[in-house]
Amino acid sequence: MQDIDVSTANAAPRGNAVLGTPAEIRDFAPVLKWLLVNLLVAIALIVLWSLGLIQQVLETDHTRVALVIFAIFALTSLHCLYQTWVTSRDLVTARHVSAAVNAADAIPVQLADGRVMLDGQVLEAGVISTHIANLIRKASLGQGGGFDQTVLLRSLADRLRSREKLGLFVSEALLRLALLGTAIGFILMLIPLSGLSSFDAETLRGALAGMTAGMAIALNVTVTGIGAALVLKFQYYLLDEAIGELFEIITETTEVSVLPRIGKAEG
Repeated sequence: MQDIDVSTANAAPRGNAVLGTPAEIRDFAPVLKWLLVNLLVAIALIVLWSLGLIQQVLETDHTRVALVIFAIFALTSLHCLYQTWVTSRDLVTARHVSAAVNAADAIPVQLADGRVMLDGQVLEAGVISTHIANLIRKASLGQGGGFDQTVLLRSLADRLRSREKLGLFVSEALLRLALLGTAIGFILMLIPLSGLSSFDAETLRGALAGMTAGMAIALNVTVTGIGAALVLKFQYYLLDEAIGELFEIITETTEVSVLPRIGKAEG
């Protein structure tokens, strides 16, 4: 019987040539989640358009608040995509730097010409390398390798969280716009009543038509604003999870592998 070579079958997965290693694929999972969420949103919008509901919202909303909400939602979603992509790249870099530092036992981490060096090799540029460089500069002031990095970690956390502040603000602003549209709709609904001078059929019919238009504005803008705000909040929740994972990798790597053997700055 011919022998079967099972070495290929037992080998570790090499990943995809396009997406990268399994770890890199996992790091870019936030981007894929963003794409999935917005694909579902696009499908929902197509269905609503085919049913004529979106056209009805745009036609009845004379205040154009719903159109403003749609525009803000689209621009903020693109911002979330960009920040998610940047965070995913930082995750990939952080894993590479963490693996390199953990593999180089007892070799000092040094700073040369503004670049972080390990065993004569320059570490990949990224958030984690910048943080390590700051640690080395702090150590070069004479505090030694066992100093506390709490202040630097707080500063790093603030910089990372700033990536999602715009989305959190906009999602809350969309809710306020929805309430504004509701208020405007109710005002427009009550205006015909204030102009009633008689109670004949034609006058009441006109008043009811104006009240219906105002109610349509109030409800359509409210639904549009709340829906857009919920989707944005979920997108930035996924970004927040990725940022938390990045911060965890940086903290663990620097506390366990960098601080105990940090070298004095050179150059």
